[in-house]
Amino acid sequence: MGLRRTAVRRRVLPGSDPGEEAAGAARIGSWALALWLVLLTAVVVLLDALTGTDLPLIPLLVVLPALASVFCTVRQTIGVAVWVTLVVVGSRIAQTGAFWDVFFLIGFTVLACALGVFACAARIRHATEVARLRSAAVALQRQILRPLPVVTRQLRAQGFYEPIEEDRFVGGDIYEVVQSRHGTRVIIGDVQGKGLPAIGAGFAALGAFREAAVREPDLTAVAAALEDAVVRHNAFSAETGETERFVTALLLGFDGSDRVVAVNCGHLPPRLLYEGATSKVALRLTSVPLGMADLTPETRDTETFGFPIDATLLVFTDGVTEARDATGAFYPLDERLGRWARDEPRDLLRELRTDLDEFSGGVRRDDIAVLVLRRRPEGGGVLSTAPDDAADGVTPPPDGPV
Repeated sequence: MGLRRTAVRRRVLPGSDPGEEAAGAARIGSWALALWLVLLTAVVVLLDALTGTDLPLIPLLVVLPALASVFCTVRQTIGVAVWVTLVVVGSRIAQTGAFWDVFFLIGFTVLACALGVFACAARIRHATEVARLRSAAVALQRQILRPLPVVTRQLRAQGFYEPIEEDRFVGGDIYEVVQSRHGTRVIIGDVQGKGLPAIGAGFAALGAFREAAVREPDLTAVAAALEDAVVRHNAFSAETGETERFVTALLLGFDGSDRVVAVNCGHLPPRLLYEGATSKVALRLTSVPLGMADLTPETRDTETFGFPIDATLLVFTDGVTEARDATGAFYPLDERLGRWARDEPRDLLRELRTDLDEFSGGVRRDDIAVLVLRRRPEGGGVLSTAPDDAADGVTPPPDGPV
């Protein structure tokens, strides 16, 4: 009996900002905060009574608003500040002492509590700004890279995406899955360079692919459209003083048969996992990367290879094969894939992702993009996404890196 994942969504009021709400959320409940506050106050008051007037301890309560400003909301911090002020003022007034001693103690308490409240407000304001920027980055990433998995009539694509910059959502690797009347078209590519500087060329190639994959009947024409887009982007980059870049890319076409059409623009060949065995797909017509066609008289041509119905096709960028361990050795992808040749795509991705992290010690040297492709019966469905798989940590961008 299968287990069904249930997503619990927090209700958001119309016009509210989920990022702001998350940034201002308390890390401790109000009842728990009140309980701890009363207990700490009781302990300090008891110790103060035991030590006598020689060592007054109640003024130490002024540190509580500062602690509350780190973990609580502004309202909770104000409550703590008011409580501490009442306890300190009440305890000092009840005792006899010099007027100015009491006056300065009360003034210091009020000042410390006010600073705690202001610090809390500043923290939440900063966290809100960061949350809004992060939400904008997620929205931008969803426009650049489609969330996985993607299901088309011919194909089911799963995968993960990990930019080299962990605080970013998009890097120099690209992928896309497009349903067209000519079948399903897939691209995976790697822009020269790493991280944010490579996004421009990658976005140019992606935009061209999304249009050409639907419009062009032939995969070589799709590759030509991508070439033109990267060249135009490089021309603009040269005018603005930015670095010109090329893009390695693998274009695949699936029409429902057991053959895959491929145009390889300087990219790594895919791996085919079938009946417990792993093999490197031999692509003999590899051409130059996108943006470099003017450097060679050769034209880009298509070739085909077999893709049985129960097989798994793994396509990836060189962030996988060029991952290194502490000794500088490269990641042995083909050797490791043999262990998971019979695994389902979701398990294969999880094992690969975990093994990569363990092998490299969590140190990334390049962006990583991995797609696992499985055929579906002809007429099996239309283009869609399956967000349930995102809960398994397989997809890159959850409100994160793909």
